[in-house]
Amino acid sequence: MPSVAVKLYSLFFKLILKRRLQNRIQNPNLNDEMSSSFGVTSRPEETIAAANPSFTDGVATKDIHIDPSSCLSIRIFLPDTCLVTPDSGADRVRTRRSELESGGIPRRNSYGASEMYNPTSTTSTASGRRCSYSNDLSVESETYRGYSPFTQRCRKLPIMVQFHGGGFVAGSCDSVANDFFCRRIAKVCDVIVVAVGYRLAPENRYPAAFEDGMKVLHWLAKQANLAECGKSLGKKLDSRKSDVQGHIADAFGASLVEPWLAAHGDPSRCVLLGASCGANIADYVARKSVESGTLLAPLKVVAQVLMYPFFIGNAPTRSEIKLSNSYFFDKAMGILAWRLFLPEDEFNLDHPAANPLIPNRGGPPLKRMPPTLTVVAEHDWMRDRAIAYAQELKKVNVDAPVLDYKDCVHEFATLDMLLRTPEAQACADDIAIWVKKYISLRGHEFSY
Repeated sequence: MPSVAVKLYSLFFKLILKRRLQNRIQNPNLNDEMSSSFGVTSRPEETIAAANPSFTDGVATKDIHIDPSSCLSIRIFLPDTCLVTPDSGADRVRTRRSELESGGIPRRNSYGASEMYNPTSTTSTASGRRCSYSNDLSVESETYRGYSPFTQRCRKLPIMVQFHGGGFVAGSCDSVANDFFCRRIAKVCDVIVVAVGYRLAPENRYPAAFEDGMKVLHWLAKQANLAECGKSLGKKLDSRKSDVQGHIADAFGASLVEPWLAAHGDPSRCVLLGASCGANIADYVARKSVESGTLLAPLKVVAQVLMYPFFIGNAPTRSEIKLSNSYFFDKAMGILAWRLFLPEDEFNLDHPAANPLIPNRGGPPLKRMPPTLTVVAEHDWMRDRAIAYAQELKKVNVDAPVLDYKDCVHEFATLDMLLRTPEAQACADDIAIWVKKYISLRGHEFSY
């Protein structure tokens, strides 16, 4: 059973959350015209972690506003393993620490020539050119602004698109808890995490959050294509022996290519991860990505992770009856959240966004869904429907294992109070083991 501290924290948590949900239902000012058109992605009660473009704990972060018509934004989590250069031989990958100790970091300068960077020197020489690294990496502060997108031997990492929880009405991509979780996932999975700051209800109801998820996928695909165009342009300029870098710019001359993703992101190995209501968004985005097919090329969703998905339905499952008053998020609050998220004329617990098991849900056949890992907790009233969905996927030969954690509650691996528990760390490690089956390059797969 959960500890006494968890039980007490759960009581206060539920009391505060219930009051907030009721206030949002009763407050008519929430749905004013301005907030409905532009959107809200965080709440005043959220504690925000500032973006930090330095590898102070092994991960650098950057915030980007990607949709001028709304408040849709993302936070990129870049692990310092992106600085490791693949090498041939038995030691295929050398750690960045050992490279520093040996006196240099093999890297490419902004002109694309190989060289050894000495941390004690502010400049280096390559192909007869002197090049300052103050704009790329400062070893003392480890501030990383990104390689030029046109270099040749940057290490490519898979991209994991993450959707936070909060019942569609709370949470943010840059909250302290989500920042901690995404940093952990970026390190254990060795991926670039793109955390999505989707619009929240009731200011923006269904399908706003779902559409935001797809917008991020289209933006990632566009970034990959822009980077390829930039490389082609850079090669043409290089053939003319020009010192000017090729880049795709807007009307004001600003580069449209995100350098972290252009240099280090591999969109052909994209994984979706969602926690609680974020899992509902991830599942929707996965279905839409299957429908889109080559329209998202070169981006390809190769797997998804659904952590205690926020599924519900009119016909209650056994866990919904037995655990209806469970810890942190009970069923009554879940229904309140769905009332805030779904349009009033569409409120139905068997809505396609809420219940994945209804017939004629729409979208592609289940057999076309990507491999799906489902995480459930013993003391979570949502567990049975999530398990049932995984079983339906298995029936059509989709790899859909279920990780069931004993003595755990809803959001046990992502809630601020529980992030440092052994169960939360074990969950991240287990996710990494499964995900690496689908994101490892051929010939480098892990053994299971």
